[in-house]
Amino acid sequence: MKISGYTIFDNKPIELSLDNRTISSITELQSTNSKLRIAPALVDIQVNGFAGFDLNVPNVTSDDVIDMVRALWRVGTGFLCPTIVTASFEDISNSIKAIVAACESDPMVDRSILGIHLEGPYISPQDGPRGAHPRGHVRKPNWDEFRRLQDVANGMIRIVTLAPEISGAISLIEKLVAEDIVVAIGHTDASPQNIRDGISAGARLSTHLGNGAHAMIQRHPNYIWEQLGADELWASLIVDGYHLPPTVVKSMIRAKTLERCILISDATALARMPSGQYQFAGQSVQLTADRRIHLLGTEYLAGSAIELVSGVENSVQFADISLPEAITLATLQPLRLLGAEKEIRELGDDLILFEWNPETFEINLKMTILNGQVVDQNS
Repeated sequence: MKISGYTIFDNKPIELSLDNRTISSITELQSTNSKLRIAPALVDIQVNGFAGFDLNVPNVTSDDVIDMVRALWRVGTGFLCPTIVTASFEDISNSIKAIVAACESDPMVDRSILGIHLEGPYISPQDGPRGAHPRGHVRKPNWDEFRRLQDVANGMIRIVTLAPEISGAISLIEKLVAEDIVVAIGHTDASPQNIRDGISAGARLSTHLGNGAHAMIQRHPNYIWEQLGADELWASLIVDGYHLPPTVVKSMIRAKTLERCILISDATALARMPSGQYQFAGQSVQLTADRRIHLLGTEYLAGSAIELVSGVENSVQFADISLPEAITLATLQPLRLLGAEKEIRELGDDLILFEWNPETFEINLKMTILNGQVVDQNS
């Protein structure tokens, strides 16, 4: 079987030869009539769940993790950081154990999981900044507790999101950075000085900038402007049209520049599920028909119901950037943040093939290839 298309970054026509659903060769062509575009598989550093599989429930299993990862392959996400939110030590440990067991039992899933993102529990207890995280389990930074969690994870915790204003946070940031863990500022009510202190201690990322915030804040200064203006911080963005209005997406990408932005889904188990009422992190949430999730009875959002490819589509439309630029934000940029470029092989091993409609800003996925093998194919 031979498939041709144009590479996304340099627009070169190439042909993939597939033997038994495995790439046997890649050949550069003079030209092709194919409408297919060929890009790296997407990388999502913040996934709480997907397609009914929830990483943040006490009874999550390794099979749930495997099924969730494979469901993500079907929407073009080849690599991810499964994300564990604020909960008791026991529940966080159980979620981590399920991820570790999944990696141990399935080599392809192990290859797809770049590390665990621990979002909380060392965050602001305030309504708004806390988001959908349960207040009862929010707590002060504790290095000994983190070390125990990292031991459970066999060293797989790679990103930690915390609030730098909480007592003990700066010391924890320094220790995490010394362990080569990416520290992200998020779910915070930090003062400008708190944020500067966090950056000085080694924080490198703002988790879903503009979200996990009060519904009403001081015009300026505030913790959004301070992070937006900090060149030392990368920013991850949820571009679903709800977490950030289109003009805010455009402004943030222009302020941060493409060199310091990353697209994330922040997907929950409700992504790809029918609308209705559900439970998330022990709280009641509503999923609307237009894929918006909010805490029942409040205006606060509770994660997203999109896949990362939707964020790519929306970024082109909202921020007036090119498709290759948007795909960079969901592939090369997260790998650079994690220092994982060498973990992912060169073009030919991990790809998505798709058609692009520039009028409707839609990506029509046709195939996902990981480690040179076709893992999903649409007719």
